[in-house]
Parts: sequence; C-alpha cells; structure tokens
Amino acid sequence: MRLQLLAAATVLTFALAGCVSSGGVHPDGTPIDPATLKTQRSLAGVNVSPAAWPATDWWTGLGDTQLDTLIAEALKDNPGLGIADARARAAQAEAGVADAARGPSVNGGAAVAGARPPAALLGDKAHFEMAKYGYASFKWDLDLWGGKRAAWEAAVGQAHAAEVDARAARIELSGNVARAYVQLGYAFIQQDLAAGELQRASQSRELTRQRVAGGIDNQIQLKQSDAEVATAEEDAALAKRAVDAARSSLSVLLGKGPDRGLEIARPQLLKPAELAVPTHLPVDLLGHRADLVAARWRVEASAKDIKVAKTEFMPNISIGALAGVISMGGGNPLTLPSRFYQFGPSLSLPIFDGGKLRANLSGKDAQYDLAVAQYNQTLVGALNQVADELSALQSVQDQLAAQQRAQDAAQQAWELALQRYKAGIGSYLEALVVRQQLLTANRGIAALQAKQVDLSVQLIQALGGGFQPQAGVPMPSPSPHSSRS
Repeated sequence: MRLQLLAAATVLTFALAGCVSSGGVHPDGTPIDPATLKTQRSLAGVNVSPAAWPATDWWTGLGDTQLDTLIAEALKDNPGLGIADARARAAQAEAGVADAARGPSVNGGAAVAGARPPAALLGDKAHFEMAKYGYASFKWDLDLWGGKRAAWEAAVGQAHAAEVDARAARIELSGNVARAYVQLGYAFIQQDLAAGELQRASQSRELTRQRVAGGIDNQIQLKQSDAEVATAEEDAALAKRAVDAARSSLSVLLGKGPDRGLEIARPQLLKPAELAVPTHLPVDLLGHRADLVAARWRVEASAKDIKVAKTEFMPNISIGALAGVISMGGGNPLTLPSRFYQFGPSLSLPIFDGGKLRANLSGKDAQYDLAVAQYNQTLVGALNQVADELSALQSVQDQLAAQQRAQDAAQQAWELALQRYKAGIGSYLEALVVRQQLLTANRGIAALQAKQVDLSVQLIQALGGGFQPQAGVPMPSPSPHSSRS
C-alpha cells in the first residue's frame, strides 16, 4: 500500500512540475494619471467655474426653437443610432451568457433506437433489438479560482462600454445637427451677400457701359465690369448650392428624405456658448466624456480577461451526475433493474499544451495594452481638444473685434461716398467701388460669427456634451491599473 502511495505521489509531483506556467507573461500598458497632464498655462486667463459642464439639453442655450425641434427629431429618427443600440444589446446578451456559465447545468433526453448486430459477431444470436432510454445529467464547475466570475465581470464591462457608446452616438448626433444648422444659417447669409454683390456688379457694369458710350471710359473698363458680373453670378450659384448642401446634410441627420430639408426655415442668428471651463478639468473630464468612460470600461474588462486567462493554468474541479433508465427489446424501462446512475467529482490539470495557454495569456495582455493605449490616447486628445477649442474661440473673438472695426470703417466710407454722390461731388460708380469693400467686410463678419458658434458647439462636445453617468451603474475606477503575474 505504501509503495502505491509513493508511486502516486511521485507521478503527481512530476505532473505538477511539468504543468504549464504563466510566469513571466504580463501586460506592459500603464494608464496615464490625468493629474499629471498640465493645463495651467494653456488655460490661463480662461473663465473657470464648477458649473461650466454642459447641460444635457445644451442646445436650448443657442436660442432657436427650430433647432430644438430638429435635434429632438434626429434623436428619435436617425437610423444610425440603431447600430449603436444593437451593439449595446448584443454586449448585454454576452454578459448574460457569461453569467449563466457560472451556475450548474442540467440536461435531459430520451430516445428509442433499433439496431441489429452483425451476424459475424453473434452468429445465430444476432437479431434486431429495440432500445429505449431516458437520462438526466447535472454538471457544475466549482470555479475555484474565480475565472468564470472574471469572465462575467469582463462581459459586464464590455456591456457598459457599449451602452456608453450608444449614448455617445446621441451626443455626437446632437452636436452634428447643431453644426449643420449653423452652416445652413451661414449659407443663407452668403446667399444674401452674393445677391448684393451681383446687384452691385450689375449696376457698375451698366454705369461703365454708359460711360463707354459717352466716350469717358474704354472697352477695357467694360470688359473688367463684365468679368466682375460673371464672378458675382458664379458666387451666387455657389451660395445657392451651399444652402442646398446644408439642407441635405440636415435631412440625412434627421433620418428623412431630401424634401425634409426643404421644409426647414431660415435659421435665426445663434448665440455662441459662454467661454468657461470647469474647475478641475483633467480629472473631472473622466466622468463627463462618454468616450473616456467607455475607454475606461474597456480597460477594466481587459484586466478581467487577463484574470480569466490565468485561471486556465490552474487545476479545475467539477461535479457531475448522470441518471437514467434503459431497456432492450420489449422490456419496460421504468422497472427497477432498468435504472442506472453515476456521480462524482472530476479534476483537470493542464500539463502540456504546446504553449497554447501562454499564447492565449499573451494575447489577453496585448488586448489590455491596446485598451490602455486607446484610453491614454483618448484622454490626451480630449484634454488637448478642450484647450484647442478655447484657444480657437479666443482667436475668433479677437478676429471679430478687428473685423468689426473694418466693417465700421467700410460702412462709414460707403455713407460718405453716397453723400459725395448726392452732393454732386463724386460719381455713383465710385460709390459702388466703396460698397464692394463693405460687402467684403460683411462677408468676413458673417464667416467669423458662424465660426464662433460652431466652435462653441465643438467646445460643448469636447466637454462631454452633457453626458451624465446612468443612475445605478457603477463607474470604472478613476485610475485603471495593470495586472501583473
């Protein structure tokens, strides 16, 4: 008996010594601590307020009720949102499958089968037999090392990330509708200015034609006037096309046909958002941007996947049971002698697999490093996006101030030119040349005002677009960390 125990112990020792190991395999990615990303100099001079985070209905602050209606319509009918919603439901279903795998499984079945053994085996005893049987089975993996729980937690993390992605799609859609609406308003202003320039150029050509007929000017001036009219007609056509393109873009975002865009009235002049940032931007941004929250969930899920891969190196114990009845020929399968059953635990231990488990763990480590790199990239990009939008907005404000001075000067020059014309000192042709400068200044003002509103919308998106964590859904840890073996 002692010899048998010694032999068994020896075999077990060699088996354990030869088991595959996860030693030396670990991820390398390290998430960036947002507190280490400096913003003090870049955000110096910017208004700071704890309440600077956008509201969930931030677009109402732009001051156009038609825009409010369009965004509500887009959030209801845009077909692209169905893609994100379907992915979220699929991820939730995967989490349900992983959760179900943690519990025991019970199966059952019954069948009737007939067979005739070969005569070469049984000779004259070979004849057709009917077999009737039924069974029920039970199996439960004990999950001693928490691998199944980790798999479920990883699936839940991926489901949370997919849910946040679906919300991010709605935030992006609302911003895109607002920006397209800004472009539509700007296109209408361009159309007005192009029409004004065409009118000015046509009047200038007619006056030049009269002066050529009177011998005051020559054909060179007339041809120059013809070129100005042609250019103005081209600009008018381009402006009309810009209106049509903006209407078409809105139709797509609303999930409707092209005729829906034709029903949109001319937008009002929108008000840009206030220039302010939250007090603790780098850290607080983690909970206010959907893409960052989703990236953090994926880091968490990848860390759980590593734990699952590590538990596959460990021995596993499962409990199984099987019971049933069987009878041959015309016997009754429900009688006592027809019953059979078995019950007992089973142990499995990976000893040699050609490196499959280590390769699988290396793959999970790489997936973790990828998730961390994407998180880091998203964090750095988000923070720099906020700073860049703020810088761009400040620049546009400075440009607007300068352009406003240019417009004021052009307006005064136009008024003086008209006064000179009415007083008989100057010609109307000279006044029309001055008016061209005024139209150019007005075009610059319109472009900068549209850009200012567009940048304010982009800043709102950079600050999360009003994203708020769902009640009852835990947030991933603020500083995800790698899991090393």
